[in-house]
Amino acid sequence: MIIEPRMRGFICLTAHPKGCEQSVLNQINYVKSKGHIDGPKNVLVIGASTGFGLASRITSAFGSNAATIGVFFEKPPMDGKTASPGWYNSAAFQNEAKKAGIYAKSINGDAFSNEVKEKTIATIKADLGKIDLVIYSLASPVRMHPKTGFLHRSVLKPIGNIYTNKTVDFHTGVVSTVSIDPCNAEDIENTVAVMGGEDWEMWMDALVEAGVLADNAMTVAYSYIGPSLTEAVYRKGTIGAAKDHLEATAFKITDKIKATGGKAFVSVNKALVTQASSAIPVIPLYISLLYKIMKAKGTHEGCIEQIERLYAERLYTGKDIATDEKGRIRVDDWEMSEDVQNGISTLWGQASTETLPEIGDLNGYKSDFLNLFGFGYPEVNYLEDINEDVNIDGLV
Repeated sequence: MIIEPRMRGFICLTAHPKGCEQSVLNQINYVKSKGHIDGPKNVLVIGASTGFGLASRITSAFGSNAATIGVFFEKPPMDGKTASPGWYNSAAFQNEAKKAGIYAKSINGDAFSNEVKEKTIATIKADLGKIDLVIYSLASPVRMHPKTGFLHRSVLKPIGNIYTNKTVDFHTGVVSTVSIDPCNAEDIENTVAVMGGEDWEMWMDALVEAGVLADNAMTVAYSYIGPSLTEAVYRKGTIGAAKDHLEATAFKITDKIKATGGKAFVSVNKALVTQASSAIPVIPLYISLLYKIMKAKGTHEGCIEQIERLYAERLYTGKDIATDEKGRIRVDDWEMSEDVQNGISTLWGQASTETLPEIGDLNGYKSDFLNLFGFGYPEVNYLEDINEDVNIDGLV
């Protein structure tokens, strides 16, 4: 079939296998170009199929020659419909790892469930013995709690007051004003249950109990803070409450694994175009201005550049890992620099439908959004009739 992007709101309903493959190849080539990292040997990536999780798996495998097990929940192709992009990403990663002679297996299922945890641990025991790095990079709007059976749904709302600010429809470029009603206590509870640290802690407890966590093992979860401009809807909203819980969980996990030299960290990463961020009002406008400034400064990074820098300059330097006053690793340092944020504040006041094409990088935003689904790569012939029915080699 000939596959074209079909949009519905903030999501794309199709994905291109060749484009997703090209995305993975580009990331692999970037990591190889940066040289070897004396990093982990056996890595578990929970949430391994897109974004920072996929970049972590690629950096582990092709930067450090590490064996990886990737856990994700993706839709396979069926009935003339394409798979989700993460399915094609994972298929491409598995193929490239096999070519390179690097161990890689994948597990497709609900990472919140006990069943997937048990299957993952069985695979570790059978093939690797012990894991020395666990990356936790789940991004899901819902979570079926494995103990209560309750389906929690996260929400994006401010806490306390109605939030009103500018936003942009990145499809049309129209800048408008949006207002979001505040949450209630139940909204906060549900969002923390989905996006907080409880499941991360459950994973680490299960790995410790099974005896598959190596001495001096490290685990890293990903978070975001962002500027004061977005904090009412993000860091001081329901998502922020979940991120606070995630960050507090790092200390709890460290207490549990420190006897064997283990440690848990939260890495605060840069704002990037993701399926999730595209649906958050205000964020697309902020990112389009951020991209404009950081590209002009030569400091713009995508997921793979961020994670390669995290490994090479933070996690595996042979020195103590630098953290902020709250114990967090900061690779959002270039985004949050004073000159970048002052520049965004100035442009924010000027932003309108008419001015954004000049003062922002909406084209860059759109390009990155299409890239998420395997579209927009010049190396790919999108008029070619291709087979959407792609299998993942190494799927457990």
